[in-house]
Amino acid sequence: MMSENFETIAIRSQIERSSHKEHSSAIYLTSSYKFDDAEEMRALFANEKKGNVYSRYSNPNTSEFIEKMCLLEGAEDGFATATGMASIFTTFGAFLKSGDHIVSSRSVFGSTHQLLTTVFAKWGVTFDYADLDKPQDWEGLIKPNTKMIFVETPSNPGIDIIDLEFLAGLAKKHNVLFVVDNCFATPYLQQPIKLGADISIHSATKYIDGQGRVLGGIILGSKVLIADIIAFARHSGPSLSPFNAWILSKSLETLAVRMDRHCENALKVAEYLEKHPKIKLVKYPFLKSHPQYEIAKKQMTQGGGIVTIVVQGGIDGARKFMDGLKMFSISANLADTRSIATHPATSTHSKLTEEQRLEVGIEQGSIRLSIGLEHINDILKDIEDALA
Repeated sequence: MMSENFETIAIRSQIERSSHKEHSSAIYLTSSYKFDDAEEMRALFANEKKGNVYSRYSNPNTSEFIEKMCLLEGAEDGFATATGMASIFTTFGAFLKSGDHIVSSRSVFGSTHQLLTTVFAKWGVTFDYADLDKPQDWEGLIKPNTKMIFVETPSNPGIDIIDLEFLAGLAKKHNVLFVVDNCFATPYLQQPIKLGADISIHSATKYIDGQGRVLGGIILGSKVLIADIIAFARHSGPSLSPFNAWILSKSLETLAVRMDRHCENALKVAEYLEKHPKIKLVKYPFLKSHPQYEIAKKQMTQGGGIVTIVVQGGIDGARKFMDGLKMFSISANLADTRSIATHPATSTHSKLTEEQRLEVGIEQGSIRLSIGLEHINDILKDIEDALA
């Protein structure tokens, strides 16, 4: 069924039914595939014929998930990985070599920071950080050996935002790859490729699944770029399991309705906390007080489900608040149906120095709130009681 509507595409796009005529896509828990004859095996391995040869390369379930995500985000092709970090590592590994340079947003996930500072650094890849709120500084960091611009927007956990069309123009001017971690926004709220990005990456573990069940990641882009990704991934082996791919593909059917509720609840929480005397700062893209509010309104359809706050009283205030929560889960995860509170300075971003954390707006009193799908009255009451 052809449609231009996100919800219909997410629900009605699926692989061909088997002879059993199943309504919901079947799960193909197989590591390998049978060939009709020796010639078919040769043709498939020579890429002269399309088909599955080994589930490390492709599987009907991963193919369905990839095809759906391509349709939803406006990409030509994609590759699904075991985790979101596997997607970032694979993208870096496929396109970077010793002597290359990256310009990255300073505010990135802690494990991405570790890739840049420890893993790829020992292989001779250098980087410079730029601030999302200082777009005027980005071009000055591009060098003759710069191969990639990498950015999270909205960022984790600072909820900073940069104009994607601006960065796309900058990347095109200097002939470098432009890669966007679109995890916080999902294709429902933001579509980086349509705004000029070369590659869009998701930790599908987060909102794509949205229920805290499975791990997964995906890399989306043009057929030419994804061919390079596949060439690298076939041998490094970060492939998504068929079962997790099936879960994630089914999860996409409810992404729109879930994100609508996440965004609705998160905005109400942000508006409530912005007026609370025990809260020093609230960051949420669709609050008018957000420094990049106008950019967020331009490139996102809603503000997302993450609210980052700074509690008065530093680390003691943050601990008191988190220990006072009864319904919220204290977890390092996010984007679940259940509301979650995280203290980045001692968990997800604990490997950064204090100076590095402050540079991206992570104070000792900073708390990342992943607002779930519970009734808004219960969410607000839990926060109110914890701040009492």
